[in-house]
Amino acid sequence: MSDTPRNVRPLCYKRPMGRILCISNQKGGVGKTTTAINLAASLAASERRTLLVDLDPQGNAGSGLGIDKTALAGSVYDALIDGRPLKELTRPTELRFLDVVPATADLTGAEVELVGLDRREHRLKDAVRPLAKDYDFVLIDCPPSLGLLTVNALAAADAVLIPLQTEYYAMEGLAQLMATVELVQRSLNPRLEVEGILLTMFDARANISHQVAGEVKRVFPRLVFDAVVPRNVRLAESPSFGKPVLLYDIKSKGCEAYLALGRELLKREKARHRRGGQPGRVVA
Repeated sequence: MSDTPRNVRPLCYKRPMGRILCISNQKGGVGKTTTAINLAASLAASERRTLLVDLDPQGNAGSGLGIDKTALAGSVYDALIDGRPLKELTRPTELRFLDVVPATADLTGAEVELVGLDRREHRLKDAVRPLAKDYDFVLIDCPPSLGLLTVNALAAADAVLIPLQTEYYAMEGLAQLMATVELVQRSLNPRLEVEGILLTMFDARANISHQVAGEVKRVFPRLVFDAVVPRNVRLAESPSFGKPVLLYDIKSKGCEAYLALGRELLKREKARHRRGGQPGRVVA
Protein backbone atom coordinates (compact mmCIF):
# COMPACT_ATOMS: atom_id res chain seq x y z
CA MET A 1 0.00 0.00 0.00
CA SER A 2 1.36 3.43 -0.99
CA ASP A 3 2.32 5.87 1.76
CA THR A 4 1.47 8.83 -0.48
CA PRO A 5 -1.72 10.62 0.70
CA ARG A 6 -4.45 10.78 -1.93
CA ASN A 7 -4.46 14.56 -2.07
CA VAL A 8 -0.69 14.85 -2.61
CA ARG A 9 0.76 14.47 -6.08
CA PRO A 10 3.91 12.33 -6.37
CA LEU A 11 7.12 14.32 -6.60
CA CYS A 12 7.64 13.06 -10.16
CA TYR A 13 4.49 14.85 -11.38
CA LYS A 14 5.15 17.47 -14.04
CA ARG A 15 2.60 19.95 -15.31
CA PRO A 16 2.20 19.57 -19.09
CA MET A 17 4.00 22.27 -21.02
CA GLY A 18 1.76 24.89 -22.59
CA ARG A 19 1.29 24.93 -26.35
CA ILE A 20 3.51 27.52 -28.02
CA LEU A 21 2.03 29.33 -31.02
CA CYS A 22 3.83 31.97 -33.05
CA ILE A 23 1.76 34.45 -35.03
CA SER A 24 3.62 35.19 -38.21
CA ASN A 25 3.35 36.74 -41.65
CA GLN A 26 6.24 38.68 -43.17
CA LYS A 27 3.80 41.09 -44.79
CA GLY A 28 3.09 44.09 -42.56
CA GLY A 29 -0.34 45.40 -41.73
CA VAL A 30 -2.18 42.06 -41.84
CA GLY A 31 -3.29 42.03 -38.20
CA LYS A 32 -0.54 40.03 -36.49
CA THR A 33 -0.35 42.13 -33.34
CA THR A 34 -4.11 42.64 -33.25
CA THR A 35 -4.49 38.87 -33.43
CA ALA A 36 -1.80 38.23 -30.82
CA ILE A 37 -3.39 40.63 -28.30
CA ASN A 38 -6.99 39.63 -28.83
CA LEU A 39 -6.50 35.89 -29.16
CA ALA A 40 -4.44 35.96 -25.97
CA ALA A 41 -7.24 37.91 -24.25
CA SER A 42 -9.87 35.47 -25.52
CA LEU A 43 -7.93 32.47 -24.19
CA ALA A 44 -7.42 34.25 -20.87
CA ALA A 45 -11.15 34.98 -20.70
CA SER A 46 -11.66 31.21 -20.94
CA GLU A 47 -9.43 30.91 -17.85
CA ARG A 48 -6.51 29.44 -19.79
CA ARG A 49 -3.24 30.75 -18.39
CA THR A 50 -1.72 32.61 -21.31
CA LEU A 51 1.62 34.30 -21.92
CA LEU A 52 2.10 36.73 -24.80
CA VAL A 53 5.72 37.27 -25.89
CA ASP A 54 6.26 40.41 -27.96
CA LEU A 55 9.02 39.75 -30.50
CA ASP A 56 8.36 42.82 -32.65
CA PRO A 57 10.72 45.78 -32.06
CA GLN A 58 7.75 48.13 -32.36
CA GLY A 59 6.56 46.76 -29.01
CA ASN A 60 2.87 47.19 -29.83
CA ALA A 61 1.71 43.96 -28.20
CA GLY A 62 2.87 45.23 -24.82
CA SER A 63 1.52 48.76 -25.21
CA GLY A 64 -1.75 47.34 -26.54
CA LEU A 65 -2.14 45.59 -23.19
CA GLY A 66 -1.41 48.70 -21.14
CA ILE A 67 2.33 48.20 -20.57
CA ASP A 68 4.32 51.44 -20.22
CA LYS A 69 7.52 50.72 -22.16
CA THR A 70 9.30 53.70 -20.60
CA ALA A 71 8.97 52.18 -17.12
CA LEU A 72 10.35 48.72 -17.96
CA ALA A 73 13.40 47.29 -16.21
CA GLY A 74 13.90 44.75 -18.98
CA SER A 75 12.36 43.27 -22.10
CA VAL A 76 12.51 40.21 -24.32
CA TYR A 77 15.79 41.61 -25.71
CA ASP A 78 17.49 40.84 -22.39
CA ALA A 79 16.41 37.20 -22.62
CA LEU A 80 17.58 36.79 -26.22
CA ILE A 81 20.92 38.55 -26.00
CA ASP A 82 21.95 38.31 -22.33
CA GLY A 83 20.19 35.08 -21.35
CA ARG A 84 18.14 36.74 -18.62
CA PRO A 85 15.35 34.42 -17.35
CA LEU A 86 12.10 35.21 -19.08
CA LYS A 87 10.21 34.90 -15.80
CA GLU A 88 11.94 38.07 -14.55
CA LEU A 89 10.67 39.96 -17.60
CA THR A 90 7.03 38.86 -17.42
CA ARG A 91 4.42 41.50 -16.57
CA PRO A 92 0.78 41.07 -15.49
CA THR A 93 -2.12 42.63 -17.40
CA GLU A 94 -5.68 43.64 -16.54
CA LEU A 95 -6.79 40.10 -17.30
CA ARG A 96 -6.13 37.68 -14.45
CA PHE A 97 -4.97 34.83 -16.68
CA LEU A 98 -2.87 36.87 -19.11
CA ASP A 99 0.79 37.89 -18.74
CA VAL A 100 3.05 39.57 -21.29
CA VAL A 101 6.77 39.78 -21.99
CA PRO A 102 7.14 43.22 -23.63
CA ALA A 103 9.53 44.39 -26.33
CA THR A 104 11.26 47.73 -26.72
CA ALA A 105 13.22 49.47 -29.45
CA ASP A 106 16.35 47.67 -28.15
CA LEU A 107 15.12 44.67 -30.10
CA THR A 108 15.83 46.49 -33.37
CA GLY A 109 19.51 45.58 -33.18
CA ALA A 110 18.93 42.00 -32.10
CA GLU A 111 18.94 40.65 -35.66
CA VAL A 112 22.57 41.75 -36.04
CA GLU A 113 23.64 40.84 -32.50
CA LEU A 114 22.20 37.33 -32.74
CA VAL A 115 24.42 36.46 -35.70
CA GLY A 116 27.51 36.12 -33.52
CA LEU A 117 25.88 34.23 -30.62
CA ASP A 118 25.84 30.51 -29.90
CA ARG A 119 22.55 28.76 -30.72
CA ARG A 120 21.43 31.92 -32.48
CA GLU A 121 18.28 30.27 -33.90
CA HIS A 122 17.34 28.72 -30.53
CA ARG A 123 17.78 31.64 -28.13
CA LEU A 124 14.03 32.19 -27.78
CA LYS A 125 13.35 28.46 -27.42
CA ASP A 126 15.91 28.25 -24.60
CA ALA A 127 14.20 31.19 -22.88
CA VAL A 128 10.55 30.16 -23.39
CA ARG A 129 10.57 26.43 -22.78
CA PRO A 130 11.36 26.57 -19.03
CA LEU A 131 8.44 28.99 -18.54
CA ALA A 132 5.92 27.23 -20.80
CA LYS A 133 5.04 24.70 -18.10
CA ASP A 134 3.42 27.52 -16.11
CA TYR A 135 0.97 28.35 -18.91
CA ASP A 136 -1.66 26.66 -21.05
CA PHE A 137 -0.72 28.76 -24.09
CA VAL A 138 2.29 30.86 -25.07
CA LEU A 139 1.70 33.21 -28.01
CA ILE A 140 4.61 34.88 -29.82
CA ASP A 141 3.97 38.05 -31.82
CA CYS A 142 6.50 38.05 -34.69
CA PRO A 143 7.91 41.03 -36.59
CA PRO A 144 6.93 41.59 -40.25
CA SER A 145 9.98 39.84 -41.68
CA LEU A 146 11.53 36.39 -42.08
CA GLY A 147 14.77 37.30 -40.29
CA LEU A 148 16.43 35.74 -37.25
CA LEU A 149 13.75 36.94 -34.83
CA THR A 150 11.01 35.14 -36.77
CA VAL A 151 13.24 32.07 -37.21
CA ASN A 152 13.70 32.05 -33.42
CA ALA A 153 9.93 32.12 -32.98
CA LEU A 154 9.42 29.27 -35.46
CA ALA A 155 12.18 27.22 -33.82
CA ALA A 156 10.55 27.69 -30.39
CA ALA A 157 6.95 27.08 -31.43
CA ASP A 158 4.76 24.02 -31.65
CA ALA A 159 2.77 25.66 -34.43
CA VAL A 160 2.41 28.83 -36.46
CA LEU A 161 -0.83 30.77 -36.87
CA ILE A 162 -0.91 32.91 -40.02
CA PRO A 163 -3.11 36.03 -40.19
CA LEU A 164 -3.95 36.73 -43.84
CA GLN A 165 -5.46 40.01 -44.99
CA THR A 166 -8.27 39.47 -47.50
CA GLU A 167 -6.84 41.84 -50.08
CA TYR A 168 -5.16 41.58 -53.47
CA TYR A 169 -1.53 40.94 -52.48
CA ALA A 170 -2.36 38.57 -49.62
CA MET A 171 -1.35 35.36 -51.40
CA GLU A 172 2.02 36.67 -52.60
CA GLY A 173 3.90 36.25 -49.34
CA LEU A 174 2.03 33.16 -48.19
CA ALA A 175 4.02 30.77 -50.38
CA GLN A 176 7.28 32.26 -49.10
CA LEU A 177 6.17 31.87 -45.48
CA MET A 178 5.10 28.26 -46.09
CA ALA A 179 8.51 27.56 -47.64
CA THR A 180 10.20 29.05 -44.56
CA VAL A 181 8.06 26.89 -42.28
CA GLU A 182 9.06 23.78 -44.24
CA LEU A 183 12.74 24.78 -44.04
CA VAL A 184 12.49 25.24 -40.26
CA GLN A 185 10.72 21.87 -39.99
CA ARG A 186 13.59 20.16 -41.80
CA SER A 187 16.51 21.92 -40.17
CA LEU A 188 15.53 23.32 -36.76
CA ASN A 189 12.15 22.18 -35.47
CA PRO A 190 10.66 18.93 -36.83
CA ARG A 191 7.60 19.18 -34.56
CA LEU A 192 6.51 22.52 -36.08
CA GLU A 193 3.11 22.51 -37.77
CA VAL A 194 0.74 25.08 -39.21
CA GLU A 195 -2.07 25.69 -36.76
CA GLY A 196 -4.14 27.53 -39.33
CA ILE A 197 -4.71 30.55 -41.53
CA LEU A 198 -6.85 33.34 -40.08
CA LEU A 199 -8.64 35.61 -42.57
CA THR A 200 -8.44 39.21 -41.33
CA MET A 201 -9.77 42.63 -42.36
CA PHE A 202 -12.63 40.96 -44.18
CA ASP A 203 -15.04 43.41 -45.81
CA ALA A 204 -18.31 41.65 -46.66
CA ARG A 205 -19.21 44.44 -49.10
CA ALA A 206 -16.04 44.04 -51.19
CA ASN A 207 -15.81 41.41 -53.92
CA ILE A 208 -12.05 41.16 -53.44
CA SER A 209 -12.48 39.95 -49.85
CA HIS A 210 -14.76 37.13 -50.99
CA GLN A 211 -12.42 36.25 -53.88
CA VAL A 212 -9.32 36.07 -51.68
CA ALA A 213 -11.17 34.07 -49.02
CA GLY A 214 -12.41 31.63 -51.63
CA GLU A 215 -8.96 31.21 -53.16
CA VAL A 216 -7.26 30.61 -49.80
CA LYS A 217 -9.86 28.00 -48.87
CA ARG A 218 -9.40 26.32 -52.25
CA VAL A 219 -5.61 26.11 -51.94
CA PHE A 220 -5.50 25.34 -48.18
CA PRO A 221 -8.88 23.70 -47.46
CA ARG A 222 -7.86 22.13 -44.14
CA LEU A 223 -5.99 25.08 -42.71
CA VAL A 224 -8.39 28.04 -42.82
CA PHE A 225 -10.11 28.87 -39.53
CA ASP A 226 -13.91 29.16 -39.58
CA ALA A 227 -13.58 32.38 -37.57
CA VAL A 228 -13.10 35.44 -39.80
CA VAL A 229 -12.00 38.83 -38.47
CA PRO A 230 -13.88 41.73 -40.09
CA ARG A 231 -12.75 45.29 -40.59
CA ASN A 232 -13.84 46.87 -37.33
CA VAL A 233 -13.41 50.34 -35.88
CA ARG A 234 -13.38 49.06 -32.28
CA LEU A 235 -10.47 46.74 -33.06
CA ALA A 236 -8.54 49.69 -34.45
CA GLU A 237 -9.37 51.94 -31.47
CA SER A 238 -8.72 49.60 -28.54
CA PRO A 239 -4.85 49.62 -28.67
CA SER A 240 -4.81 53.40 -28.13
CA PHE A 241 -6.54 52.74 -24.80
CA GLY A 242 -4.07 49.99 -23.86
CA LYS A 243 -6.79 47.35 -23.85
CA PRO A 244 -7.75 44.26 -25.84
CA VAL A 245 -11.09 44.72 -27.56
CA LEU A 246 -12.60 42.32 -25.01
CA LEU A 247 -12.17 45.02 -22.35
CA TYR A 248 -12.90 47.91 -24.68
CA ASP A 249 -16.12 46.81 -26.41
CA ILE A 250 -17.15 43.22 -25.76
CA LYS A 251 -20.20 43.56 -28.03
CA SER A 252 -18.23 44.64 -31.10
CA LYS A 253 -17.95 42.45 -34.20
CA GLY A 254 -14.18 42.35 -33.75
CA CYS A 255 -14.49 41.02 -30.22
CA GLU A 256 -17.01 38.40 -31.32
CA ALA A 257 -14.59 37.24 -34.03
CA TYR A 258 -11.68 36.77 -31.66
CA LEU A 259 -13.82 35.05 -29.04
CA ALA A 260 -14.92 32.67 -31.82
CA LEU A 261 -11.27 32.11 -32.78
CA GLY A 262 -10.41 31.33 -29.17
CA ARG A 263 -13.23 28.78 -28.95
CA GLU A 264 -12.15 27.21 -32.23
CA LEU A 265 -8.55 26.95 -31.08
CA LEU A 266 -9.60 25.32 -27.80
CA LYS A 267 -11.79 22.87 -29.72
CA ARG A 268 -8.83 21.96 -31.94
CA GLU A 269 -6.64 21.58 -28.87
CA LYS A 270 -9.14 19.19 -27.28
CA ALA A 271 -9.19 17.14 -30.49
CA ARG A 272 -5.39 17.10 -30.52
CA HIS A 273 -5.30 15.71 -26.98
CA ARG A 274 -7.80 13.01 -27.97
CA ARG A 275 -5.32 11.97 -30.67
CA GLY A 276 -2.65 11.68 -28.01
CA GLY A 277 -0.97 14.95 -28.92
CA GLN A 278 -0.24 13.90 -32.49
CA PRO A 279 -0.08 16.70 -35.08
CA GLY A 280 -3.27 17.18 -37.02
CA ARG A 281 -2.39 20.14 -39.26
CA VAL A 282 0.60 20.15 -41.54
CA VAL A 283 1.77 22.37 -44.35
CA ALA A 284 -0.57 21.80 -47.27
